[in-house]
Formats: sequence, structure tokens, C-alpha cells
Amino acid sequence: MAEPQHPIDAWACPAPLPASDRVLLGHGSGGKLTAELIRDLFLPAFDNPVLARLDDQAIVSINGQRLAFTTDSFVVKPLFFPGGDIGSLAVYGTVNDLAMGGAQPLFLSVAFILEEGLPMQTLRRVTASLRQAASCVGVEVVTGDTKVVEKGSGDGLFLNTSGLGVVPEGVELSAARVRPGDRVLLSGSIGEHGIAILAQREGLEFDSPVESDSAPLHTLVASMLAASKSIRCLRDPTRGGLSSALNEIAARAGVGIEIDERAIPVREDVKGACELLGLDPLYVANEGKLVAIVAPEAAETVLEAMRRHPLGKDAALIGTVTEAHPRMVTMRTVVGPTRVVDMLAGDQLPRIC
Repeated sequence: MAEPQHPIDAWACPAPLPASDRVLLGHGSGGKLTAELIRDLFLPAFDNPVLARLDDQAIVSINGQRLAFTTDSFVVKPLFFPGGDIGSLAVYGTVNDLAMGGAQPLFLSVAFILEEGLPMQTLRRVTASLRQAASCVGVEVVTGDTKVVEKGSGDGLFLNTSGLGVVPEGVELSAARVRPGDRVLLSGSIGEHGIAILAQREGLEFDSPVESDSAPLHTLVASMLAASKSIRCLRDPTRGGLSSALNEIAARAGVGIEIDERAIPVREDVKGACELLGLDPLYVANEGKLVAIVAPEAAETVLEAMRRHPLGKDAALIGTVTEAHPRMVTMRTVVGPTRVVDMLAGDQLPRIC
């Protein structure tokens, strides 16, 4: 008799083979397969110095003006979830990618990929949310596109957004600037977005409902940069969670990163949900948090500035950059021993953003 399937098996991407002649769900996870796809296919195909930085956005100079440019696609399931929906998520996610380069967001494009049969009321609701989010952030949707695919060829509604922003003079943020001795700051508790999506998708009920942390981070970043220009790098830990963000930085900078599990803020309801479901909060997606790598002498100043902002009130110093174990992230656990924090091959929960 076959063993009963654990419920988590239905939510996680299956552990994929190291190599495949087909695209796998794990290629979109933000983990190891995504990194391999970028390294082995996309970087050789489009090789140029701007792309090679592998930051959340491209910083380009035009007539002396430094512009940040980014693009993102949103395939979240379900379209509406506690704390947000695909419309506001698309705006905030794109704005946050610009903000991780220190840019002030200005303009967005939006492309709608619609499945035949989508209720028009759903489209109106998403459009209204997107408009409200853009207005709240202070960006304008200045161009876009619409495509419709046959029924059964999509999943209701996908969005693609591109963003353009201006990078202030003197701001230089990139993983390539990270140095041993730098401090690792986290703007708040992790895991809320992923758990909110999971609960909505699977009809799970917790004693304390969990809402997505989806939020625009550009004003938090502006406050941090006003406090100090000694910020090396910013990342928003979305797909793949905190683990993937830190591993990407370590690999790009050729350094090691050491973090302390006791210092990482995780809400009790999220922690309980993760324990119940067998998930690790380090790998659960966030949509309103950032990681900052800061020069050691500026760490306390930047941390104080973060805590004065509503989106950084629970900010914490969680680790240090080191020369030891280059390109590797390690964590001192609550019980004492140190373990390697690696990227997942696939994803604990696909279709998260």
C-alpha cells in the first residue's frame, strides 16, 4: 500500500534533477535552478557589463543622468490574498526593485496577459487596485499592452510591469561593493507574504490570520540613505526568501555571510505556521522587507533610521560579512551549532509573486 502523501508535498515544487532539457517549475523559484538558468543561458546570450551586475535593476547613464530600469512579471495565485492582490503587488514589487538601487521611482508600464473567460469584474478590481497603489507611491502608468490567450492557456491574469527611476548623485548600491566586516541589517519580520498566500490558496485557518507584508519600500530607502551613504547593497528578499537574497549577495561579492538565528525577527503566528507545515521561514517569500549590507561604522546609524520609519520599526542587525567560507551563508542556530544556509533547488511554494 502506498504511503499517504504529506499535505506539504502538494504545495512545494518537486526537487528537480540537476539538469533537464525542459523548463521546470523550479526554474522560476529564485533558487538554485533560477541562478543556473541565468548563469548558463541568459548571461551568455545577452552579455554586457550592466546585466553582469545582477542587481535588482539596471543602472544606466544617459547624458549624465543616472537612471534605474527594471522589469518584473507577476503570476501570483490566487489573484487576491490577505493584505494585497496582484495589482498592488505588481506596483510595489517593481517600485521596490528600483528602490534597491537607491532610485526614486517615476514611471511604470503595465502589460496585461488575460485568459479568455476572465470575469470583467475581476479585471476592473485588479485595475483599480493597481491605479490606487501607483497613486499612493507617486508613480504614473505611462504605457502598456494587452494580450488575450485562449481559455485554458493561462491562469486568469498575469501582469508584467517595467519601472523607470532616477538615481540621486552619490548613491552607489551593488552587491559588488560588499566587503568583509560589513554588517547585515534586516528591516523587519520575515515570512508573512508566503504564509498569507499559502493560507489563502489552501483554505488554511490559523488562530491569528496572517496578512501579506506587501508594501513600497522607496521611502524607507530614502530615509536610510539620508542617514548614511555608507550602505553597500540593498536587496528585497522575495522569491526564495532571506536565504536566496543573502546567497546572491555572497556569490556576487565573493564573501561569506554569517547570520544569527536569534536575531532574525519572525512573528509568532508565522513561526507557528511554518512549524506546523514543515517550512523554514528563511525560504519563505517577503514583499515588504529589505536586507541592507552596511559599512560597520554606519550600522547603528542606519539601523536607527530604519527603526524610525513605519516599515522598519522592527529592523534588526542579523549578521556580519566575513572573509571565511566565501560565497557561502552560515547561521548560528538557536541551540548553538552553526549550519549552512543554502539556496533551495526549487521552491517551498511556487507562484508566489
